Amino acid sequence: MYLNDHLRNVMPSDTRDRILSAASLLFQDHGYHATGVASILDAAEVNSGSLYHFFDTKEALLEGVVEHHLQRLGPTIFDPAEAAHHDPVERVFIVLEHYRRTLLGSNFRRGCPVGRLALEIGDGEPRVRALVERYFSVWTGRVDSWLESAGARLPPSTDRVALAGLVLAATQGGIMLARSAATIDPYDTAIGQLRRSLERIPQPLVAPAAENAQDADEPLVFDEEASDAPGWRSW
Repeated sequence: MYLNDHLRNVMPSDTRDRILSAASLLFQDHGYHATGVASILDAAEVNSGSLYHFFDTKEALLEGVVEHHLQRLGPTIFDPAEAAHHDPVERVFIVLEHYRRTLLGSNFRRGCPVGRLALEIGDGEPRVRALVERYFSVWTGRVDSWLESAGARLPPSTDRVALAGLVLAATQGGIMLARSAATIDPYDTAIGQLRRSLERIPQPLVAPAAENAQDADEPLVFDEEASDAPGWRSW
C-alpha cells in the first residue's frame, strides 16, 4: 500500500517515465530479479502493451532505468548541492546528506539506486554494467571537479581522483551497511571518518585567497539560508 500511494504522488504523466519511475522504486525496494513485470505494470498503472512498446524485454527496462538515473544525477543530486554552498568541500557533504535523508526517509529500503543494481547484476548484463560504470564515473568526476576547485586548500601532491574514489567507496559502503543493519549508525560512522580523514590532510603553508573577499583565516560557515537541503548534518 505504501509503495502504490507513494507512486501516485510522484508518478509523472508521461507513460514511459511512469514505467521507469515505477521500475526504479521497485528495483530499489525489492531488487531487480525479485521484481516481476506484473508488479511494475500494476505500480505504473499501465498494461503490458504499453511497457513492451517502450522496452522489448525486462533487461531493456533495466537498461532504461540506469540511463534514467544517469540523466538525473546532475539535476537532482549534484546541481542542488552546488547551488546550496560556495565551499566545494562542503558541497560533497551536502551530497552525502542527500543519501542519509534517503536512507532515513525510506526506512532503509533505499539509498543509492544504482549501487544496489551494481551489486545484483554483476557481469550478467554487459550493457547495463557499462552504464553503471559510467554512472559512477560521472559521480566521482563531479566530486573530483569540486576537489580541484578547492585549489590550494589541498596540497599539490593530493591525488584528487583517488580522493573522489574514496568518497564514493565510503558512501556506498556506508549505505550498504546502514541498509543491512536498518540503522543510520554505520553510515554516520563511515562519513564521519571520511570527514576526519579530509581534515587530517596537511594544509598548505600559505593560506589561499578567500572566496568572495572573505578573510583567509576565517573558517567557512554553512549558509543555512542559501541551502535547500533540510536536515543538514555536520559530521
